[in-house]
Amino acid sequence: MSTVKVNTVDKRTGSTLTLGGCGTTVTLGAGATQSGFGRTGTVDWCTTAKTAPFTGVSGTGYFVNTTCGAVTVTLPASPSAGDIISIADYASTFNTNNLTICNNSSKINGVCNPATLNTEGQSITLVYVDATRGWKNTMDSTSNVTAAPNFIVATGGTISCCGDYKIHTFTSDGTFTICSAPTPANNNVSYLVVAGGGGGGGMEGQSSAGGGGGGAGGYREGKVSGDPYTASPIAAATGVPVSVTSYPITVGGGGATWSSPYITACSRGVNGSNSIFSTITSAGGGGGGARNNTYPVGATTGASGGSGGGVGGVGCGLSAASGNTPPTSPAQGTAGGTRSGSPQQGAAGGGGATVAGTNGSGASGGTGGAGATSSINGTPTARAGGGAGGDAGDSQAGGTGGGGASGAYEPGSCAGGPAGTNGIAGTVNTGGGGGGSSGACSPYNNGGAGGSGIVIIRYKYQ
Repeated sequence: MSTVKVNTVDKRTGSTLTLGGCGTTVTLGAGATQSGFGRTGTVDWCTTAKTAPFTGVSGTGYFVNTTCGAVTVTLPASPSAGDIISIADYASTFNTNNLTICNNSSKINGVCNPATLNTEGQSITLVYVDATRGWKNTMDSTSNVTAAPNFIVATGGTISCCGDYKIHTFTSDGTFTICSAPTPANNNVSYLVVAGGGGGGGMEGQSSAGGGGGGAGGYREGKVSGDPYTASPIAAATGVPVSVTSYPITVGGGGATWSSPYITACSRGVNGSNSIFSTITSAGGGGGGARNNTYPVGATTGASGGSGGGVGGVGCGLSAASGNTPPTSPAQGTAGGTRSGSPQQGAAGGGGATVAGTNGSGASGGTGGAGATSSINGTPTARAGGGAGGDAGDSQAGGTGGGGASGAYEPGSCAGGPAGTNGIAGTVNTGGGGGGSSGACSPYNNGGAGGSGIVIIRYKYQ
């Protein structure tokens, strides 16, 4: 058993006193001095993480952050027995960017070479023993103990951050995977699910009447309490709870326009496709009504959907197509417009998320209904606007939020070809309805296709 030597002098004899053995507590009197105690086997930790090469000092512990690249630590020069130094992986990245320990002419466990730490979360303590073995590793941890997360951890889509919130944006089909979701707190997500918009109505035959605007894709939004972004006025006041699993994401495509002549009077723009996340399904927008002058003569109504399509120009079957079909609460959309007056050329606009499509009146087409604006992605953005109805005059505007404008009328004789243009497509990833065509001579003009939908998921991550 080793002893502890205390350099204090007996005033009576002048001799050096040797006090106690291993484990003995020694209290020094006033004026006494000591040597040979060494350190107690611990270090004082420097809590400012090192990110660049440095030379260590005995008695100090260092957190080293290799997130941005490998780091080298140089051991103290000319060490004495009992010198001690500790190192810990600050960001758990030693496995990606290694830490090199430069031996600085001393040995590390009997070998005069540098050492490498390359294990995630590793921490070690080195004590200098003697010139034969040099620095010995007395403690080595690779357990990388991490507390259970207090927030959601997830993957999928295009990920961005806004303050303490992560945003996953899906512009096409994908998978939203929850890696961890604490319960019952912090396991809800805000969401925006917009379906594909309906295609605008076309125009076939020798007439100047236009096609109806396509209805916007269904718009459904839910905001978690406490989430600071500005939601649309039709957002639900609750989000969707999630658990550790994978959620398939469906992003609805926009509906095509009617583009083939000589079908039926009921030919119209095609409905958009549904968008889906978890328990939330938004319905595709209704197609716009078509005007068919050849077989048989007559206008068609728009189709029902997330928002309804507008009726075509010229006069039969003028009932407005309903939105919010199937019904949700809050409502996911509005009705398409109808038409009135003479001449019966102006087609109606498709419904938007918050405003119904404008009616066609006489020769004038109706504008598309307005969509909804949300900052769920960190920027105020309008989506789900209705497509405009075509007519025999100027182009009409699509609804705010990606609705397509109607085609423009170009005066000319039937012998000179079409006297109008195709409708404009709804904007991609907004769920905007396609614009209806303007009047044509022969053979026909097309409406615009509906815009594809989008799914956005947002949650607190720190």
